[in-house]
Amino acid sequence: PICGMDPELGINLRSFCDQDYPTYQVLFGVSDWQDPAIQVIEELIAEFPERDFKLVVDDRNVGSNYKVGNLTNMYRWANHDIIVVSDSDIRVGRSYLRTIAGPFQDLEVGAVTCLYTGSSVGGVTSVLGAMYVNDWFLPSALISLAGQDLRFGFGATIAVRRKALEAMGGFRALARYLADDYMLGMLVSKNGYKVRLAPYLVETVIREQSLKSLFLKELRWARTIRSIQPLGFAFSFVTDVVPISMLAAAILYLSTGQGLWATLLVVLMLLLRIHLHYGVRRTGRIPHAASPWLIPLRDFLTFAVRLISFTGRTVHWRQRQFLVRAGGELEIMQERDRDDRDEVVVPKSPLVRRLRRRGRGAVPM
Repeated sequence: PICGMDPELGINLRSFCDQDYPTYQVLFGVSDWQDPAIQVIEELIAEFPERDFKLVVDDRNVGSNYKVGNLTNMYRWANHDIIVVSDSDIRVGRSYLRTIAGPFQDLEVGAVTCLYTGSSVGGVTSVLGAMYVNDWFLPSALISLAGQDLRFGFGATIAVRRKALEAMGGFRALARYLADDYMLGMLVSKNGYKVRLAPYLVETVIREQSLKSLFLKELRWARTIRSIQPLGFAFSFVTDVVPISMLAAAILYLSTGQGLWATLLVVLMLLLRIHLHYGVRRTGRIPHAASPWLIPLRDFLTFAVRLISFTGRTVHWRQRQFLVRAGGELEIMQERDRDDRDEVVVPKSPLVRRLRRRGRGAVPM
C-alpha cells in the first residue's frame, strides 16, 4: 500500500522487485489518481517487464483505516497463497522473501512478522526518529517477546496465509483499527494459527522535515500502543533512563544535600545509556551511530511524548485527524487544513492519463 512520496520511494520499492525467490507477484496499491508515486511505480514495472507486477488504483474504502482499504482493493488481484504486506518506507535485501516464507512450511503457522531498524536520510530530526526505532522500539520488542508466544504482528512486514486471512474475515476485519498489523496477528492467533517471528531485520527509511512532524508521528505510535496494551505502556516509563535518573538525582540532592552522589548517579546512567546505544547497533549491525549528545535529547523527547500521550486520544495520520478509542478502534474526525498538507504533483506520464480516461476502479497493469 502506497500513499504519496515516502523518502527514497523508488529505492525502497525496487528492493522488493528483485528477490531471490522463484515465483512471486508484487502489487502496488494507491487510492488517488493524482498520487505522484504512480510515476515511480510505472518506471519500476517498465524496468521488470517479465515479472508479475501490477498497479492497482482504487479509491474505494471499507472503514476508517485507509491503509486497510487499500489492502482490501489490492487483495482482489493477489494470485498466491502467502500474502506479504509491507509499508512503502521499508527497504529489504534479496533474501527477504525466502526468509519470510520459510516458517510457512509448518502448516500450523498462519502469519509471520519481523522486526525492523531505522535508517535516517535527513538532518537531526531524522536521526532522532531513527534513534527511537533502534534504541527504544527494537530492545523493547525483544524484551516483550521473551518467554511468551507471539500473538501479534509488526507493520514493517507481516505475511499471512490466505486460508488464515479469509478465516478471520479478510482485510476488512481490520478496517476499524489503527494498529492493523497488531490486530491481524491477534485475529490469526484467535483462529488457532501460530504467529512466528522471522529471523530478519528490515530497514525503515526515516526522513522527518521538522520536529513537529516527528512528534506527531511518535505521538500516534504512543497512543496506538496505549490503546492496545494500556498496562504495558503505563509501565514502559522505566525505560526512560536519563529523565528518571535526573529526577532521582534531584530528589536525592533536595532530600540529603549530597550533590556529589546525585551527580555520580546521573553520570552513571548516561554512561549506561550510551553503552546501550552502541550495543544495540553492534548486535543489530546498524551503521552510523548517533552523536552522544543526541542520546539524552532523544530520551527526553521520548519521555515527553509518553507523558503527552495520556492527555488525549486524537492522532494525525496522512493529513487526517482521528480519534483512537479503547481497544484501538479508529474514528475519523476531520481532514487537516489544506495548508498543512504536502503538495500533490500530478504525474504527466501517458500511462497515467490513459488510466484516468478509463475511469475509477481497480486497474491492473
